[in-house]
Amino acid sequence: MLKIREVELQDIDVLLELMFAIAKYHGQEQYITTSKQELIDSGFGANPSYGALLAELNDQAVGYCSYTWNYSIWLGASYMNIDDLFVWEEFRGQKVGELLMLKAKEVCRVKGSSRIKWEVQQDNLGAIKFYERLGATVDIKGIARWDVI
Repeated sequence: MLKIREVELQDIDVLLELMFAIAKYHGQEQYITTSKQELIDSGFGANPSYGALLAELNDQAVGYCSYTWNYSIWLGASYMNIDDLFVWEEFRGQKVGELLMLKAKEVCRVKGSSRIKWEVQQDNLGAIKFYERLGATVDIKGIARWDVI
C-alpha cells in the first residue's frame, strides 16, 4: 500500500539519497552542496526552512517532494515553492507523483496558502503534460541565478 507522509528526522539518509537520485537523473549532482547535518539543522528546528513528503510502498521509499514557503507581494500571501518532485523510475506511472502533489496541495491548504509554484525544464514534455493534467498552468520563463558568495 502506498503511503505519503512528512519526512521525519530518521528519514534524512533516505531524503539525501533521493536528492542525489534526482540530481543524477538531470545530470546535476555537482549542484548538491548540502550535507546530512545541514538538512537536519535546517529542517527540524523551531522554524524549519523546508519540508518534504516521502512516498512509501510497503515501507520502501519510492519518491519524494520537497518544498519551501515564499511570500509574493503581488499575491499578498505566502505560497508553497516545490523544490523537487522525484519518483524512482520503476515506480513511475503508478500515481506516486500525483499523490505526492495532492499531499503537497493539502499541506498548502492547511497552512492557509492558495498557491503552489515550481520550475520545470521547457523540454521536459512528460512532466509538463503531467502538471497540466493535475490542473496546473505552465508558464515558460527564463530562470536567473546569481551566486553572490
